[in-house]
Amino acid sequence: MKRLLLIIIFFYSCDQKTRYSLDIDIVSSDKIYTNNSEISLKSTLEGRTIDNEKVKYYYNDEEINKKFSLNNSKLGTNTIKAQINVDGLKIIGKKTIDVFSNIPPKLYNYEIINEFPHDVTSYTQGLEFYKGFLYESTGLNGYSTINKIDILNNKVLEKKYLEDKYFGEGLSVINDKLIQLTWKNKIGFIYDPNTLELKNSFNYDKNIEGWGLANDGEFLYLSDGSSKIRIINPNNFKEISFFEVVTNNRKIKNINELEIVDNVIYANTYQSNKDVVLEIDKNNGKVLGLINFYGLREKVKKHPELDVLNGIAYNKSRNTFFITGKKWNKIFEVKIIRE
Repeated sequence: MKRLLLIIIFFYSCDQKTRYSLDIDIVSSDKIYTNNSEISLKSTLEGRTIDNEKVKYYYNDEEINKKFSLNNSKLGTNTIKAQINVDGLKIIGKKTIDVFSNIPPKLYNYEIINEFPHDVTSYTQGLEFYKGFLYESTGLNGYSTINKIDILNNKVLEKKYLEDKYFGEGLSVINDKLIQLTWKNKIGFIYDPNTLELKNSFNYDKNIEGWGLANDGEFLYLSDGSSKIRIINPNNFKEISFFEVVTNNRKIKNINELEIVDNVIYANTYQSNKDVVLEIDKNNGKVLGLINFYGLREKVKKHPELDVLNGIAYNKSRNTFFITGKKWNKIFEVKIIRE
C-alpha cells in the first residue's frame, strides 16, 4: 500500500510540473530577422492569455525587456526563454530564432596572374604560406600527406605521409608550429615547419570533425563542416567560442578550407557546384563578399577524379592568393577584382 501511495505521489508530482505549457509569440515587422530588427514578445499558457508583466524574458540567458532590439545580437541561432511562476511552479518556455546579416554580400571576380604545376594526385585540404614556403595538407586514407613546397621554383622540399588510418584535413602555422587536422579521428598533429618532423599531437576539445584551419596570429579558427567556425586557443587547443557564418538570408553550411587576411576569413564550401570563396567578417560571421572563381576548374586537366576547388593561401609579399582544388594539376596565382 505504501509503495502504491509513493507511485501515485510521484506521478502527481510529475503531472504538476508538466501540465503547463508556456508558448512564446514573436511580433515583428520583419520576416527575416537581422541586426536592424526589433521584436516584441508575448507568452500564452496553454493557449490562454496571461499577465505578461509577470513573465521574465531572457535572450541567450541574459534578461531582456518584452520589446527588444537585435542590434547587438550575435548572428545565427539564438535562444529566447520565458519564465513565469504558476501555482508555486516555475514554468519555462523556449524558442530559437535565426539572426542574419543586415547587408547583402558584394560580388567580386578574379584575374589570373600565374599558373604553377600541382601534383594531380593531391586531394588538397589545406594550403598556407609561411616564411616564403607553401604548406599543403592532403586527404584520403592511405594517401594523406603534409607537404612543404617551393612553389615559385616548382620544388617539393619535404613530404610526409600520415598513417593509413588518418584522413588529413586543414593546416595552419602559428607560433612556429605547423598544425594539421584530421577528419574523423578527433586528433591533430604538430610539426616542425622547417623539417616536417612530428613533434606532438592533441585531441579535439569537442566531439567534432576537423575540416579547415587558419589563424590570425593570436587564435586558431577551425571549421567542422557545419555553419560554425570555432575559435581555438593555440596553447591548449581548447575552444574559446564560436560564431556562425550567415548571409542576409541564410546560414552557410559545409564551411571548409580557411585563410585569414587582416579581419577577413576567406572560406570555400565543400561539395558546392559553384567554385566560390566567401569573405567573412571574423568578428561576427557576416558574409561580406563572394568571389566567383568560375572558370578556374575549366583550365585544369580533366580526369574522372577531378573534384572541387579547395585550397586558399594568401601570399603577403606578393599581395596575391594561390588557389587550387582537389586533384587539380595546377595552382593559380590570382588577384581579386573589387571594382
